[in-house]
Amino acid sequence: MVASSPPPQESDNEIPSDPAEVARRLLSWYGSEGRTLPWRGTRDPYRVWLAEIMLQQTTVDAVIPYYERFLARFPDVEALAAASVDEVLNLWTGLGYYARARNLHAAARQVVALHGGLFPDSLEGLRGLPGVGRSTAGAILSIAFDRPAPILDGNVRRVLSRLFALQENPRGTAAEKKLWRWAEALTPADHPHDYTQAIMDLGATVCAPRQPQCSACPLEKLCRARALGLERQLPLPTVRKKGPEIVQAALLWRDCSGRFRVCRRPYQGLLGGMWEFPTVEIVEGEDPAHAVCRFLQQSGVDAEPEEVGRLRHVYSHFRLDLRLFGVVAPAAGSVAQSDDCRWLEAEELSGLALHGAHKKALPYLHQVA
Repeated sequence: MVASSPPPQESDNEIPSDPAEVARRLLSWYGSEGRTLPWRGTRDPYRVWLAEIMLQQTTVDAVIPYYERFLARFPDVEALAAASVDEVLNLWTGLGYYARARNLHAAARQVVALHGGLFPDSLEGLRGLPGVGRSTAGAILSIAFDRPAPILDGNVRRVLSRLFALQENPRGTAAEKKLWRWAEALTPADHPHDYTQAIMDLGATVCAPRQPQCSACPLEKLCRARALGLERQLPLPTVRKKGPEIVQAALLWRDCSGRFRVCRRPYQGLLGGMWEFPTVEIVEGEDPAHAVCRFLQQSGVDAEPEEVGRLRHVYSHFRLDLRLFGVVAPAAGSVAQSDDCRWLEAEELSGLALHGAHKKALPYLHQVA
């Protein structure tokens, strides 16, 4: 239970801790305890931006191999802008939240077309790029250009919620305003490059969600949550609704020459631009086999599909129950090769930007005979 006696409420203009002391302690700690990461030690805005976009809603460990592959393929913003969106989506496959990849590509083209390949060096200019919000813009501005700009990613939100014992929903409108005000007040004019990375590192390594290592924290003596014994209860949890479960059938359709049918999703909307096997939505109470047969008949194909597997996949907003059906049938006239639908060899599919659930279906291809 959260303590019944909350700390004294500060006025709208009061900051609960001395900003200079917070910065001094954090910078001293960061000098010896800061993480060594592939995007550290550079002021190249392209590399900083790339890392910050990938780190949105994704852990450092998951990002590192993608970051390194992207740099190997696209060493600068011009190379990324010159690539096709399919190339970008293919490299991004598995990292999730695919709108980030589409925005990444669009932003690179915008930087090249409107800014001569140079990233904007103002908060407003950076926020004008697709996929760059207030916190990401602040991180790029402070890390790449060493200009003071507040950030409020998940790690910083947790640090500030504990430091100032925020006893309200940290995602609420009023709390959001407080957190941004605190973040701005604490960001120093000197060394914002290091301060920004220091407070992110503190949240990631010491001020952890469930097991904060308070005895190792440079802000322990300043932390209101620690003083009140609330460090394990704050920030207050936000109630997340469990996403619905959707049932679909994917058709592993092989033609007589051994190629498989895949189609690209519309660029706008969920999983935009990603590839998938022909997919049928299954309404409640419907037999998936009947739905797949109907789809084939509507495609001009007279064949009997066979269920070859079933898998589950969790996306950000829903859970997917995917039934896999295999069929061998010639390509009908209505399903010819096009820009958005292709017939590919099984070996080619492994390098295609299939979205998560359909990537999991690849091991079942050998069962289609």
